[in-house]
Amino acid sequence: MSAASRRLAGILLVLYPTAVFGGVSLLNMLVNPGSGYAENAFRQDLWRAGHAHAAVLLLLSLVVLRYVDEANLSTGWKSLARHAVPLAAILLPVAFFLSVLPADATEPNGLIYLAYVGAVSLIAGLLTLGVGLLRGQPPASPAPADSSPARL
Repeated sequence: MSAASRRLAGILLVLYPTAVFGGVSLLNMLVNPGSGYAENAFRQDLWRAGHAHAAVLLLLSLVVLRYVDEANLSTGWKSLARHAVPLAAILLPVAFFLSVLPADATEPNGLIYLAYVGAVSLIAGLLTLGVGLLRGQPPASPAPADSSPARL
């Protein structure tokens, strides 16, 4: 695994507990009758979707990092594949959570459009990686010339 992929994997693993914290927070709001969360089904649906997308897309991001270095792509395309899925893992949940932040929200605000940006980022990253993997192994870099004397 390249240093860039390893670094991003470390960051994602450090961030993953935020998805766990989000799930615990949703559970607390659901069982706490004074939170107002259970009274707004629309908000519940979007927050549940935000939490689920965060968790699943963070896991998918880690899977992508496992394969991106094996893809037959240029450095720039590898960078796109490496970063686009984690970006979607941020944009989609943010869109779902922040578009219905007020407890009495009955429709999403303009931040819901970040979900479309996140979806495009997800598709771009997955298609790029998929094409790079279908292209086969990247060409092997030439081995450095051995300057030591030949052994018999």
